Amino acid sequence: MKLTLWTYEGPPHVGAMRIANSMRDLHYVLHAPQGDTYADLLFTMIERNNKRPPVTYTTFQARDLGSDTADLFQTAARDAYRRFQPQAMIVGASCTAELIQDDPGGLAEALDLPVPVIPLELPSYQRKENWGASETFYQIVRHLSNGSATTPGEKSESDHPTCNILGPTSLGFRNRDDVTEITRLLTDLGVAINVVAPLGASPADIARLGDADFNVVLYPEIAETTARWLERTFKQPYTKTVPIGVNATTEFLREVAALAELDPTHSANNGRSRLPWYSRSVDSTYFTGKRAFIFGDATHAIAAGRVAAEEFGFEVVGLGTYARELARDVRRAAEKYGVEPLISDDYLEIETAITEAQPEIVLGTQMERHIAKRLGLPCAVISAPIHVQDFPARYSPQMGYEGANVLFDTWVHPLMMGLEEHLLQMFKNDFEFNDHAPSHLGHGGGPTGPAANDQAEPTRPRLHSAEPSEDASDAHQANAHEVTEAAHDLAAVVAWANDAEKELKKIPFFVRGKARRNTEAFARDRGIREISIETLYDAKSHFAR
Repeated sequence: MKLTLWTYEGPPHVGAMRIANSMRDLHYVLHAPQGDTYADLLFTMIERNNKRPPVTYTTFQARDLGSDTADLFQTAARDAYRRFQPQAMIVGASCTAELIQDDPGGLAEALDLPVPVIPLELPSYQRKENWGASETFYQIVRHLSNGSATTPGEKSESDHPTCNILGPTSLGFRNRDDVTEITRLLTDLGVAINVVAPLGASPADIARLGDADFNVVLYPEIAETTARWLERTFKQPYTKTVPIGVNATTEFLREVAALAELDPTHSANNGRSRLPWYSRSVDSTYFTGKRAFIFGDATHAIAAGRVAAEEFGFEVVGLGTYARELARDVRRAAEKYGVEPLISDDYLEIETAITEAQPEIVLGTQMERHIAKRLGLPCAVISAPIHVQDFPARYSPQMGYEGANVLFDTWVHPLMMGLEEHLLQMFKNDFEFNDHAPSHLGHGGGPTGPAANDQAEPTRPRLHSAEPSEDASDAHQANAHEVTEAAHDLAAVVAWANDAEKELKKIPFFVRGKARRNTEAFARDRGIREISIETLYDAKSHFAR
């Protein structure tokens, strides 16, 4: 373990809590000390739920360690059943309570409650949140699913082929809207939905999972383990394509049609996505070749890489994930773009990788949004972990044809704002121009002067940090010079003179990164250690031939 300012995933019991909060008539009894109850805030403050998650904590304190904490757990479990009357219960321990080894599963079994009680073995010091959610969902399905209406391999007698939608959860990135969009597409194709789980499902619904003809896996991090078990147990095949982007959605519908023995052309795009039209337009050439750095959970990172390369014409210069369970899939995807995969949950390592890749847009989590703001780069959030602003009241799916429209708006607007940012920089010295408004790029690319300094986030020394404004203090400029020198020593990058950096800022935002890279390559080839204005223009002339 290590201390960190940011973390991409919590401990596995938080994943279990996400499953409990996703479902109806299920209750989670968590053996945890006082202080381990912070996870409630994730649902009430960030996801903006109007109720607490269905979790009962034992909340033992230090003075209880000298007595019987096992009795505290049994009392809490018994009281939780009497108060909430759930159809089923799950029991487990938090990372701290795991150390006292009270065995919540055995203790709950001894109570002989009149509902199924499912014990969770979640190794807190080896695994993390997404694994905890996956394991919890798998254990619930394994204990409760019985295929009430069919035998394994037997097709249902419904007028339509049926499927389960697996994987959406609380705190998932736009999961609620994805379910709505995919349900609409499947219904248009002629497929009936048997159960959506875990989001919105009850234990009684879980018992009916075996009735479907096949399963649709939307988020492999959560549902793939369960889908494999259902395939073995009930002979239900499951989909492998995640329908994010126009191409993947079309491929997904073909895959579903093959499983359901239906005509895939019945649910064609029908003009619902505007992205293909834009991709054929003259305006889209502005985005061709834009350098994109992508990081997030494996499902969204892999899908974003495909959409960026195939549908936006971006150049993928970085691809990574914090989800080690699916690292192999991310490595395979990174090979397609000729980039080194980044498998890490250290946000400082990710910031260094972003800085070195010199992208023109970052597609990531809320962590990368903060990093991009400090580096003065446009950013779109594509994956959890996310903040309250990424749980919009509006309909905003990521999947399906409508999801492709949302991706288009989400990814294009930060780049368009970059043009506006360039105009702000160009005219900031005009006596009629007031440049004290907050910038969407944060301290690195926006307002100047005392007002801006009050609003700016604290920064950390980094490679190629944004140039201080002209009215910045001498100390700030000296610090920027030290950072530039450190960049030279650590990454073999030539230094920029202050006047050359200011001249570089006059180059339009959307080609500035390329100009920087070309100039540095030009300087290195000629053994120039510090880039001056003359070097900048010599490089421009050289590459313009």
